[in-house]
Amino acid sequence: MGSRVAELFSEIDKLQAKLLDNVELMRDCQRVEEEIKHRDILTRIENVVLGIVTSLSKDEAPVLALPNRSSWANVSFDSAVGLQMCSESSVTTVRSDCASSVTKFAQILKILMVVYKLVQSNSYSTKRDIYYNDTQLFGSQKTVDSIVDDISCMLKVPRRALHVLATSKGLISGDLCYLEEDGTRIDCRSSSAAVAVSSNIGGIRNIVSSAKFVLIVEKDATFQRLLDDDFCTKLSPCIIITGKGVPDVNSRLMVRKLWDSLLVPIFALVDADPHGIEIMCIYKYGSVSLSFEAHSLTVPSVMWLGLLPSDLQRLRVPEDALIPLTKRDENKLNSLLRRPYLTSQPAWQKEMELMQQSKVKAEIQSLASIVPDFLTSIYLPNKLRYGGWV
Repeated sequence: MGSRVAELFSEIDKLQAKLLDNVELMRDCQRVEEEIKHRDILTRIENVVLGIVTSLSKDEAPVLALPNRSSWANVSFDSAVGLQMCSESSVTTVRSDCASSVTKFAQILKILMVVYKLVQSNSYSTKRDIYYNDTQLFGSQKTVDSIVDDISCMLKVPRRALHVLATSKGLISGDLCYLEEDGTRIDCRSSSAAVAVSSNIGGIRNIVSSAKFVLIVEKDATFQRLLDDDFCTKLSPCIIITGKGVPDVNSRLMVRKLWDSLLVPIFALVDADPHGIEIMCIYKYGSVSLSFEAHSLTVPSVMWLGLLPSDLQRLRVPEDALIPLTKRDENKLNSLLRRPYLTSQPAWQKEMELMQQSKVKAEIQSLASIVPDFLTSIYLPNKLRYGGWV
C-alpha cells in the first residue's frame, strides 16, 4: 500500500520540491502585508472626511478620487505576484455637485460611516446587512459590493480590514481541519458532504492537513461528481475546492491560505473553453478589478491539470461531445492570448492556440462519453500519477 501511494504521488512530490525551491524567491518578490491597526484605518477615513469638510469650508463642491479598477492601463504584471495595481494609477472622480455622481457620493459616505463604526467597535457586518440598512439609497446589492471594493482600494487596505464580510459561495472538502476565529472547529473530511468556505478567511487558524495537493474545480456539478465518486478518499490525502464558476473573494483567499499554510501543488480542473481558462487565470494571476489586493488573492504556482485542448485529441473524445467555438468564444480566446501573463506560459499558449485551430471546446462532463466514471477512475488518477499538467 505504501509503495503504491508513493508511486501515485511521485510526480507531485517532484513538483512540490521544485515549488519549494522557488518559494523563497517568490516571497522575496512579494510585499509582506502587515496587519493594519484599527487606528490607522480610522485615521484614513477621518482624512477623507476632513478633505470633504475643507472643501465645504472653502465653498467648494467636495470631490472623491477613486483609483480606476477597470482599466488594464492601471495594472502591471509580476510573475511572482500576478496582476497588481500600479502605484501611479489613474483615478475616476465622484463629484458631489454633479447629477450623475451625487448619488454615488452619498453611497460612499454612507458606507464609510458604517465601516468607521464597525472598526471602532471591533465588530463585523456583511455586505448584505449594509444593503438592507438602506435599500432605497443603494438600489441593489451589486452597488454595495462595488463601493466596498472602491473604498478598500481608496484607503489602501484589504476588504477584511474594513470589517465587512461577504457570504461565501464556495465549497471545500478533503484532508483539512481548522479553527474559525470564534473557536468553531471545522472538519472537511466527510466524504459525502462539503463544507462552505469561511466568510472570514483571515480569522482561520490551527490548520491541520496532510494533503499532497489541492485541486481547484471550476464548476459545482463537477465538484459534486468528485464527492459522489469519493475522489478525496481514492486519492487521499488531498483537498478539493470550488468557487462555483467565477470565484468569489473568499474562495480565492482560501486557496491562497492553503498555499501559504501547506506549500503543496495546487492544480486547476476547468472546462476546455475560454471561460474555464479565464477562471483559472483569476485564481493564478488575479483580476484587474481586485489587482490592488493581488498579494493576498493570487497563487502564481497554480498548474493547469485539465481539461486540456490536447486531451480532446489524445483521448479521442467523441465528436458529438465537442462544441463549436462561438464568435464570442473566439473573441475571448484572442483577448486571453493578448494578456501580459501568457508570455510567461508558452505551454498554455500552445494549448489555447490548439483550441483556436480546432475551433472546438468541451466541458469536463464530455469525458463521460468515453466511460461514465472516466474522470475520477482514469483521467485524474493518471494525470496526477504521470505529471500530466502544464
